[in-house]
Amino acid sequence: MRFSSVFASVFFLLAIGLVAIASAEIKIKVVDPQDAVVTGAEVQLLKLGKPVPAAVQSTSAEGLVVFRGEASSSYRIQVLAPGFAAEMVDLSPTADVITIKLRLATAAETVVVTATRTPVPSQAAGADVDTLSGQQLEAMQPVAADDAMRFLPGAVVNTAGQRGGISSLFVRGGDSTYNKVIVDGVTINEPGGTFDFGTLALAQADRVEFVRGAQSTLYGTDAMTSVVQVWTRTGSMPIPELRFGGDGGNFGTANGYASLAGAHKRFDYNFFGDQFNSSGQGVNDSYSDSLQGANVGVAVNDEVALRVRVRHSNSHTGVPGEWDFNGDPLQPPDPYEWSQYNNLLGSFELGVAAPNGWQHHFTGFDYLYRYNELNVNGDPARIDDFPSHEVDRINRVGFEYQGDYSERTWAHTTFGYRIENENGFVGDVNFGQTHGQRLNNDLYAQQQLTIGRLTAIAGGRFVHNSAFGNTEVPRVALTLLALRGGEVFSGTRLRFSYSTGFKEPRLEETFAGPPYSLANPGLKPERVRAFEAGIAQDFYKGRYTLNATYFNNLFRDQINYEEIDLVNFIGEYLNVNKAFAQGAEVELQAKLRSRLSLNAAYTYTSTEILDNPAPIDPLYNPGMPLLRRPKHSATVLLSYLGRRWGADLGGSFVGRRPDDDFDGLNILHAAGYARVDLGGWYAINSRITAYANVANALNDHYNEVVGYPALTANFRAGMRFRIGGE
Repeated sequence: MRFSSVFASVFFLLAIGLVAIASAEIKIKVVDPQDAVVTGAEVQLLKLGKPVPAAVQSTSAEGLVVFRGEASSSYRIQVLAPGFAAEMVDLSPTADVITIKLRLATAAETVVVTATRTPVPSQAAGADVDTLSGQQLEAMQPVAADDAMRFLPGAVVNTAGQRGGISSLFVRGGDSTYNKVIVDGVTINEPGGTFDFGTLALAQADRVEFVRGAQSTLYGTDAMTSVVQVWTRTGSMPIPELRFGGDGGNFGTANGYASLAGAHKRFDYNFFGDQFNSSGQGVNDSYSDSLQGANVGVAVNDEVALRVRVRHSNSHTGVPGEWDFNGDPLQPPDPYEWSQYNNLLGSFELGVAAPNGWQHHFTGFDYLYRYNELNVNGDPARIDDFPSHEVDRINRVGFEYQGDYSERTWAHTTFGYRIENENGFVGDVNFGQTHGQRLNNDLYAQQQLTIGRLTAIAGGRFVHNSAFGNTEVPRVALTLLALRGGEVFSGTRLRFSYSTGFKEPRLEETFAGPPYSLANPGLKPERVRAFEAGIAQDFYKGRYTLNATYFNNLFRDQINYEEIDLVNFIGEYLNVNKAFAQGAEVELQAKLRSRLSLNAAYTYTSTEILDNPAPIDPLYNPGMPLLRRPKHSATVLLSYLGRRWGADLGGSFVGRRPDDDFDGLNILHAAGYARVDLGGWYAINSRITAYANVANALNDHYNEVVGYPALTANFRAGMRFRIGGE
């Protein structure tokens, strides 16, 4: 009897202990400075004295993570939410739900994703990264990405005239085809081709990240000199929130938009639409763009989440062509030509945070790119204006797996596999279109280590392309905290990186054929060898940071078209060109007040054509600088983001640069210019907000691309309304 009683007591106590352990949990809620929940923040559970993270999860639609079977007394929590400062807190064993409020960060502290594919503070990313938050974009009210990108350090935006004109990005001396552009995890470049930033609407964008330098190790083709990534907002309000509004301005500008967003338990959603119209300032300058999209997520349980995104854009613009050259109207504008984009993006992402320390992302994507440009009769009053009808239909579909393992608090491994099928018809329907299809298989891996004051990032990517075979691209980046500093001089960091990158040929280059081209099955991708070295000095505990970076890029195997039969105009695409670019970027990042920030930068770029066996113009001879790359450029962005009002002042200053009219008019440069934009909003009450924006406020008359006059001073003003929400 006595033994039975003791056994029963022990069994009872053990059962109570097991139940207590099973029921123990740590519940974390993450909110922003305005107390709105933050979805998708990475939360790490760190056990004191242990080098291995106990668990890693991402916050749900309610801003929550739940770590089960854990006692809170011996743990710390680290929160990495893109766009905010990293937070580290000790857990309170008495609170049922521990709320962590994030804070706005200095630029150096801001958590970013693109540089490493995982959340890290910008100063540990091993690359130059700049961001535009959703609040900054609300003050800017950009019509398209080119309106916002031009104010980021190191970005030179060249728009061919009016809104909707082809808008290209040049970074660190690279071509306009050397930028990887990703929206909601989906690559939206034309394969191997340039990207038109003038038709990428930023309505409902949560943030934009801009990484300079070769990033092909993590992102594959096209990431030769930069990566631009955009994310759509997620719903966060328990009560559904309807937002709508409109604005108008000069040049017949009208814009209307609406969104319905919210979050209920484990489910979040955001459905949105935007319509923009403008008649422009001259002949055939009209532009219209419509955007519709959805971002829907569901947390299946504490470890598994699913997200689906859809985005459709349709834009139409007149194409007046080049006619006004640095203020000299040498040709009449074309009154008849027009172009249209009609693109559809879709993706689903399955995220799994298990077992402890592991995160898995399975993503399927489909992107349909459709471009149509028609010039029915040509214009005999213009030089070289002939009838044409270009039609491009390209589909990019594939699957990607990314795995992340935090094996230690100071070590993180990222690896993945990507398969993508590129299939499309490109070219002029009157002269024979080109059909091409190729399959890419990519394997990549990257290791991040932080040992004492040293952070090291090393990775590589292996690519098998069905057209050009195999290629490999490595990258190494080192960041050293040389001096910890004190109150005034608050830390000195040295940084160095070496990387290579590649860009696959365009479909018409790989699969070119009769009547005007010969197929070249041996055509290879273009490549870059890039290294950079920099120093970052913090002042006054990080409120001010001065960055200086030297970059050195060698571009080789660049593709050129060489005529072989001059009588019948038959040629071939060959890897024959080589070019060089070097320069320096100096950037000041300042948090002047808690809600007032400044980002100012100057960039010097020196370029040279090293080899070009078949130049089409003397401007392309070896020894000449690369076109449309200014030696001197600068940007400034001053932002105030308050509770009742917000405002921004942006400046883009670009020096004289070589260019070509390509019509035999002997116009060989584009003059320098200064563009200043102003914007702001004021909350009349919690439901109604008024806003206004002025672009090119100094009314500068200039060409970003020679022959295409930019818009003079233009303004918009409007109201937005909110129904529902908290």
